Amino acid sequence: MKKTFMLMSLLALACCSGCEHHKEENKEEVKYLATHPVKMDTVISESYVSQIRSIQHIELRALERGYLQRIFVDEGQYVKKGQLLFKIMPRLYEAELKSAAAEVRFAEIEYQNTKKLSEENIVAVNELAMAEAKLEKARAELSLAQVHLDFTEIRAPFDGIIDRFHARLGSLLEEGELLTHLSDNSEMWVYYNMPEAAYLDYQTDVNRDSNVRVNLVLANSKVFDYPGVVETIEADFNNETGNIPFRAAFPNPGGLLRHGETGNVVLSIPLKKALLIPQKATFEVLDKKYVYVIDDSNRVRSREITIAEEIPHLYVIAGGLTEDDTILLEGLRLVREQDKIIYDLQDPHAVMANLKLYAE
Repeated sequence: MKKTFMLMSLLALACCSGCEHHKEENKEEVKYLATHPVKMDTVISESYVSQIRSIQHIELRALERGYLQRIFVDEGQYVKKGQLLFKIMPRLYEAELKSAAAEVRFAEIEYQNTKKLSEENIVAVNELAMAEAKLEKARAELSLAQVHLDFTEIRAPFDGIIDRFHARLGSLLEEGELLTHLSDNSEMWVYYNMPEAAYLDYQTDVNRDSNVRVNLVLANSKVFDYPGVVETIEADFNNETGNIPFRAAFPNPGGLLRHGETGNVVLSIPLKKALLIPQKATFEVLDKKYVYVIDDSNRVRSREITIAEEIPHLYVIAGGLTEDDTILLEGLRLVREQDKIIYDLQDPHAVMANLKLYAE
């Protein structure tokens, strides 16, 4: 009985050993996909929160005290340069203008009479000079009265869009009181802040003789149809935030952009000979990135890598890999450290194409 039991135990052990050996063979027969890192030129995008401003945005204020007699436009209306917008009751200034005009006529008559007497040597030359000075003073006062009267008419200094009114018809206006704002939206200035490190990279990588083009993503997450150009960088960093302001100019032929809007400026930065790998070839352990590198004996070994930049579907590698390394592309969860595998090596450019990468 004991011999029979021992024989059955040996048979069971042999069967288990055979099963394990069979499983090991099946595991080795699984074919994995692998590839190489690749060096190529590409473009990364950096996004910055921005404020959109009209190229000209000014206050229109009353230049004289008086009642608001007429409003010739409406809020949100497009107006042309020189168009009459508001009229302040002009009666007082009209009276002043008539009085000044009468003074000019009186001074002209007095001057002509004095001149005639001077030519006949009846009056001294000094009296003629005084009459001439009196005439010039009267003319100056007439010009000043005309200016005061002109100030009762508020005209558009440039083409633009009228903002909401701050005074209504019949309001008593004080000198300098705000009437509305006027915006020239034919071109927009977009301001955004760049951190110091990004600024240094920008100054190093960008050709200063070329126009750096940027895109604008609006609040609805759509890209504005017209790209902009970086025009200026302010002189100083903000010591509290560590940022420096940039300004980009965007054409606005359709008038879609308005003063006060927000968005995100997207700056495209070219990278020369960047080392790229697919994101799906990596795994994370305790906030560190790793890949499986396949050695000469076809065994997988984990290796920590350093990420320089992240772009859609790809990582730009700063350290830990070279072009000659072979990395596991798929099946990362099916293998363990030092497993021996069979793999199919994929061309890295074909892998990039399948990831729908657009690189330059």
